[in-house]
Amino acid sequence: MTQPPSYPTPPAGGPQPAAGGFVPPPGPHPQGYAAPPQYAPPGYAPPQWYAGPPGPPPPPLSPSGQPLASFADRLLAWLIDTALSSAVLLVLFMPVFFVLWWRMFAELNQINPDGTLVEPDPGTFFFEFFLPILLLQLAVLVLMLGLYWLYHVEYLKRGGQTLGKKVMKLRVVPLDPTRTLDRRMAGRRWLVQYLAGSLVPGCSYADGFWQLWDKPWQQCLHDKFAATIVVKVST
Repeated sequence: MTQPPSYPTPPAGGPQPAAGGFVPPPGPHPQGYAAPPQYAPPGYAPPQWYAGPPGPPPPPLSPSGQPLASFADRLLAWLIDTALSSAVLLVLFMPVFFVLWWRMFAELNQINPDGTLVEPDPGTFFFEFFLPILLLQLAVLVLMLGLYWLYHVEYLKRGGQTLGKKVMKLRVVPLDPTRTLDRRMAGRRWLVQYLAGSLVPGCSYADGFWQLWDKPWQQCLHDKFAATIVVKVST
Protein backbone atom coordinates (compact mmCIF):
# COMPACT_ATOMS: atom_id res chain seq x y z
CA MET A 1 0.00 0.00 0.00
CA THR A 2 1.30 3.36 -0.92
CA GLN A 3 1.75 5.70 2.06
CA PRO A 4 0.52 9.27 1.73
CA PRO A 5 3.31 11.81 1.49
CA SER A 6 4.35 13.31 4.78
CA TYR A 7 4.43 17.03 5.31
CA PRO A 8 6.63 18.89 7.76
CA THR A 9 5.09 19.85 11.05
CA PRO A 10 4.05 23.51 10.97
CA PRO A 11 5.95 25.73 13.37
CA ALA A 12 4.42 26.85 16.63
CA GLY A 13 2.07 29.75 16.27
CA GLY A 14 0.77 28.65 12.89
CA PRO A 15 2.19 28.58 9.42
CA GLN A 16 4.32 31.44 8.18
CA PRO A 17 2.94 33.47 5.30
CA ALA A 18 4.52 33.35 1.93
CA ALA A 19 5.87 36.53 0.48
CA GLY A 20 3.00 38.86 -0.07
CA GLY A 21 0.51 36.35 1.33
CA PHE A 22 -1.91 36.57 4.20
CA VAL A 23 -2.30 33.90 6.82
CA PRO A 24 -5.56 33.89 8.70
CA PRO A 25 -5.31 33.73 12.46
CA PRO A 26 -5.36 30.29 14.00
CA GLY A 27 -8.70 28.81 14.89
CA PRO A 28 -11.43 26.74 13.39
CA HIS A 29 -12.33 27.65 9.87
CA PRO A 30 -13.94 28.07 7.46
CA GLN A 31 -16.91 27.94 9.77
CA GLY A 32 -16.60 30.22 12.78
CA TYR A 33 -13.73 32.04 11.12
CA ALA A 34 -12.76 35.16 13.05
CA ALA A 35 -12.32 38.27 10.96
CA PRO A 36 -8.82 39.68 10.93
CA PRO A 37 -8.19 42.82 12.92
CA GLN A 38 -8.74 46.08 11.11
CA TYR A 39 -5.71 47.56 9.53
CA ALA A 40 -4.44 50.82 11.08
CA PRO A 41 -1.67 52.76 9.37
CA PRO A 42 1.38 53.71 11.43
CA GLY A 43 0.85 56.76 13.65
CA TYR A 44 -2.93 56.55 13.43
CA ALA A 45 -4.91 57.25 16.58
CA PRO A 46 -8.64 56.69 16.86
CA PRO A 47 -10.65 59.93 17.03
CA GLN A 48 -11.54 61.22 20.46
CA TRP A 49 -15.00 62.40 21.40
CA TYR A 50 -15.29 66.23 21.27
CA ALA A 51 -16.17 67.55 24.70
CA GLY A 52 -17.06 71.04 23.51
CA PRO A 53 -15.28 74.35 24.18
CA PRO A 54 -13.69 74.80 27.59
CA GLY A 55 -15.89 76.51 30.17
CA PRO A 56 -15.11 79.82 31.85
CA PRO A 57 -12.32 79.73 34.41
CA PRO A 58 -13.40 79.58 38.05
CA PRO A 59 -13.62 82.95 39.81
CA PRO A 60 -10.62 83.95 41.92
CA LEU A 61 -11.05 83.21 45.60
CA SER A 62 -10.12 85.08 48.75
CA PRO A 63 -7.80 83.52 51.36
CA SER A 64 -10.93 82.30 53.17
CA GLY A 65 -12.29 80.61 50.01
CA GLN A 66 -14.97 83.17 49.08
CA PRO A 67 -15.25 84.46 45.48
CA LEU A 68 -13.82 87.93 44.98
CA ALA A 69 -16.16 90.73 43.89
CA SER A 70 -16.02 91.72 40.23
CA PHE A 71 -15.30 95.24 39.02
CA ALA A 72 -18.87 95.63 37.70
CA ASP A 73 -20.46 94.62 41.02
CA ARG A 74 -18.25 97.01 42.97
CA LEU A 75 -18.97 99.85 40.55
CA LEU A 76 -22.74 99.35 40.84
CA ALA A 77 -22.51 99.24 44.64
CA TRP A 78 -20.50 102.48 44.61
CA LEU A 79 -23.06 104.16 42.33
CA ILE A 80 -25.90 103.18 44.67
CA ASP A 81 -24.06 104.52 47.72
CA THR A 82 -23.11 107.73 45.90
CA ALA A 83 -26.70 108.31 44.80
CA LEU A 84 -27.94 107.92 48.38
CA SER A 85 -25.28 110.26 49.78
CA SER A 86 -25.94 112.86 47.09
CA ALA A 87 -29.66 112.77 47.82
CA VAL A 88 -29.02 113.47 51.51
CA LEU A 89 -26.70 116.40 50.68
CA LEU A 90 -29.24 117.87 48.26
CA VAL A 91 -31.97 117.76 50.88
CA LEU A 92 -29.72 119.53 53.41
CA PHE A 93 -28.11 122.20 51.24
CA MET A 94 -30.42 122.85 48.31
CA PRO A 95 -32.65 125.30 50.27
CA VAL A 96 -29.58 127.32 51.33
CA PHE A 97 -28.24 127.49 47.78
CA PHE A 98 -31.66 128.51 46.52
CA VAL A 99 -31.94 131.41 49.00
CA LEU A 100 -28.46 132.71 48.15
CA TRP A 101 -29.00 132.60 44.41
CA TRP A 102 -32.43 134.22 44.79
CA ARG A 103 -30.92 137.13 46.71
CA MET A 104 -28.12 137.54 44.17
CA PHE A 105 -30.50 137.76 41.21
CA ALA A 106 -32.76 140.13 43.12
CA GLU A 107 -29.84 142.47 43.79
CA LEU A 108 -28.58 142.30 40.23
CA ASN A 109 -32.01 143.14 38.81
CA GLN A 110 -32.69 146.27 40.90
CA ILE A 111 -33.92 149.20 38.80
CA ASN A 112 -33.26 152.90 39.36
CA PRO A 113 -36.15 155.43 39.25
CA ASP A 114 -35.10 156.32 35.69
CA GLY A 115 -35.50 152.68 34.58
CA THR A 116 -31.81 151.77 34.43
CA LEU A 117 -30.27 148.84 36.26
CA VAL A 118 -28.53 149.55 39.55
CA GLU A 119 -24.79 148.98 39.27
CA PRO A 120 -23.84 146.37 41.89
CA ASP A 121 -21.17 147.37 44.37
CA PRO A 122 -18.17 144.98 43.97
CA GLY A 123 -17.50 144.90 47.70
CA THR A 124 -21.13 144.15 48.53
CA PHE A 125 -21.31 141.47 45.84
CA PHE A 126 -18.16 139.75 47.15
CA PHE A 127 -19.07 139.74 50.83
CA GLU A 128 -22.79 139.11 50.49
CA PHE A 129 -22.85 136.55 47.68
CA PHE A 130 -19.50 135.28 46.40
CA LEU A 131 -17.94 134.63 49.81
CA PRO A 132 -21.05 132.94 51.25
CA ILE A 133 -21.19 130.66 48.20
CA LEU A 134 -17.57 129.63 48.74
CA LEU A 135 -18.14 129.01 52.44
CA LEU A 136 -21.25 127.02 51.64
CA GLN A 137 -19.33 124.84 49.20
CA LEU A 138 -16.67 124.26 51.84
CA ALA A 139 -19.37 123.34 54.32
CA VAL A 140 -20.82 120.88 51.80
CA LEU A 141 -17.40 119.23 51.43
CA VAL A 142 -16.89 118.98 55.19
CA LEU A 143 -20.39 117.64 55.75
CA MET A 144 -19.99 115.19 52.88
CA LEU A 145 -16.78 113.80 54.37
CA GLY A 146 -18.47 113.59 57.77
CA LEU A 147 -21.45 111.72 56.35
CA TYR A 148 -19.11 109.42 54.46
CA TRP A 149 -17.25 108.70 57.71
CA LEU A 150 -20.47 107.73 59.46
CA TYR A 151 -21.65 105.66 56.50
CA HIS A 152 -18.43 104.07 55.26
CA VAL A 153 -16.71 103.61 58.63
CA GLU A 154 -19.15 103.45 61.53
CA TYR A 155 -21.89 101.71 59.56
CA LEU A 156 -19.56 99.58 57.44
CA LYS A 157 -17.62 98.07 60.35
CA ARG A 158 -20.79 96.59 61.85
CA GLY A 159 -21.21 93.96 59.15
CA GLY A 160 -18.86 94.86 56.31
CA GLN A 161 -21.70 96.15 54.12
CA THR A 162 -23.20 99.46 53.06
CA LEU A 163 -26.65 99.61 51.47
CA GLY A 164 -25.11 99.46 48.01
CA LYS A 165 -23.03 96.43 48.93
CA LYS A 166 -26.08 94.73 50.42
CA VAL A 167 -27.97 95.20 47.17
CA MET A 168 -25.06 93.77 45.15
CA LYS A 169 -24.35 91.03 47.78
CA LEU A 170 -20.82 92.20 48.55
CA ARG A 171 -18.93 92.36 51.84
CA VAL A 172 -15.70 93.99 52.95
CA VAL A 173 -13.53 91.56 54.90
CA PRO A 174 -9.92 91.64 56.15
CA LEU A 175 -7.34 90.10 53.88
CA ASP A 176 -6.21 88.04 56.87
CA PRO A 177 -9.13 85.64 57.48
CA THR A 178 -8.24 85.38 61.19
CA ARG A 179 -8.99 89.07 61.78
CA THR A 180 -12.26 91.01 62.06
CA LEU A 181 -13.13 94.24 60.27
CA ASP A 182 -12.75 97.11 62.75
CA ARG A 183 -12.88 100.91 62.81
CA ARG A 184 -9.18 101.25 62.02
CA MET A 185 -9.47 99.24 58.81
CA ALA A 186 -12.65 101.02 57.73
CA GLY A 187 -11.07 104.40 58.59
CA ARG A 188 -8.02 103.68 56.45
CA ARG A 189 -10.31 102.81 53.56
CA TRP A 190 -12.18 106.11 54.03
CA LEU A 191 -8.91 108.05 54.21
CA VAL A 192 -7.80 106.96 50.72
CA GLN A 193 -11.15 106.51 48.99
CA TYR A 194 -12.89 109.72 50.09
CA LEU A 195 -10.48 112.16 51.76
CA ALA A 196 -7.61 111.71 49.30
CA GLY A 197 -10.06 111.12 46.46
CA SER A 198 -11.75 114.48 47.14
CA LEU A 199 -8.56 116.52 47.64
CA VAL A 200 -6.00 114.95 45.26
CA PRO A 201 -6.81 115.31 41.53
CA GLY A 202 -7.05 111.97 39.75
CA CYS A 203 -6.72 109.93 42.94
CA SER A 204 -10.28 108.66 42.85
CA TYR A 205 -9.85 107.31 39.29
CA ALA A 206 -6.54 105.59 40.07
CA ASP A 207 -8.05 104.14 43.24
CA GLY A 208 -11.15 102.76 41.55
CA PHE A 209 -9.50 101.32 38.43
CA TRP A 210 -6.61 99.73 40.33
CA GLN A 211 -8.72 96.59 40.83
CA LEU A 212 -8.64 95.82 37.10
CA TRP A 213 -4.95 94.86 37.07
CA ASP A 214 -4.29 94.02 40.71
CA LYS A 215 -3.39 90.38 41.32
CA PRO A 216 -4.25 88.13 43.01
CA TRP A 217 -6.83 89.83 45.27
CA GLN A 218 -8.30 92.46 42.89
CA GLN A 219 -7.84 95.25 45.43
CA CYS A 220 -8.35 98.96 44.98
CA LEU A 221 -5.79 101.30 46.51
CA HIS A 222 -7.96 101.85 49.58
CA ASP A 223 -8.16 98.06 50.00
CA LYS A 224 -4.38 97.77 49.92
CA PHE A 225 -3.95 100.60 52.43
CA ALA A 226 -6.45 98.98 54.82
CA ALA A 227 -5.47 95.32 54.13
CA THR A 228 -9.05 94.47 53.13
CA ILE A 229 -10.74 92.77 50.18
CA VAL A 230 -14.31 92.70 48.84
CA VAL A 231 -15.98 89.32 48.38
CA LYS A 232 -19.23 88.05 46.91
CA VAL A 233 -21.70 86.63 49.43
CA SER A 234 -25.12 85.01 49.25
CA THR A 235 -26.89 87.58 51.45
